[in-house]
Amino acid sequence: MKHRLTTRKAAGMLAGMLVLALALLPVHAAATASAIAGGEPREQVQNHTPQPQQDGLQQPGQPAPQAAKKQIAIVIDDFGNDMLGTQEMMDLPIPFTAAVMPFLPTTKRDAEWAHRTGREVILHLPMEPMKGKKSWLGPKAITADLSDEEIRKRVMEALDDVPHVIGINNHMGSKITANERIMRIVLGICKERGLFFLDSRTTPKTVIPKISAELGVKTAGNDLFFDDQYTRSHISKQTRLLAKLIEKNDATIAIGHVGPPGRHTSAALKEAAPQLSQTADFVFVSKLVR
Repeated sequence: MKHRLTTRKAAGMLAGMLVLALALLPVHAAATASAIAGGEPREQVQNHTPQPQQDGLQQPGQPAPQAAKKQIAIVIDDFGNDMLGTQEMMDLPIPFTAAVMPFLPTTKRDAEWAHRTGREVILHLPMEPMKGKKSWLGPKAITADLSDEEIRKRVMEALDDVPHVIGINNHMGSKITANERIMRIVLGICKERGLFFLDSRTTPKTVIPKISAELGVKTAGNDLFFDDQYTRSHISKQTRLLAKLIEKNDATIAIGHVGPPGRHTSAALKEAAPQLSQTADFVFVSKLVR
């Protein structure tokens, strides 16, 4: 009898525990659902998807973003006649754009040389200045007395004479780059051939920005001549001015020459390049046309 009472008591206790467990089951299920829905602190929910990082904000442990460097394009004019400084320019440890004159003794040699050493080549097209002698321009120059047909013929021949050409800039040309009739022909050829035009800015009366915008031709403009005076002191002063222009502008174009100032200009560029490269990347002028 005592054994049967004990058994009945145990059975009753087991039944009570089962009822209690069934009563608590909905509470546990609700708590679990609440946690997954975000009712509990997220750290306590396993296998959660991390929140995406917000754009433009520096995340912990990431280095601060660096400001983009400025850009500088060096153009060296007057290749094509084995002028002083040609070797020194080709030996420079920086990229530059070689502007090669047509129809001269070393036109093809200098264009091939520049291309072989990784430079880009443009046609340095002789154009009549407001002051000066036509004889300074070389063969088949573009002058204001030419007909439309002759201008077109000369530009096309000049382009065909210089290998690897991807653009044009003016040699002298203060009279021509202010002439809408002639520049419309020259820039029209640029459009036909997919070339850009670099305005050397030998006159403030240039019509190149106006005509190029009408025709949809990519252009750029020179910001500084290194060697408009041939002395080493002036050229060094211009490299310091270039450094100031770089501080103010995102992109700067500067033109130097082979010839009488060639060795001075190449030496000044070689000396200034390490300092300039700390704040600017040397690029080809084709990267700066718009």
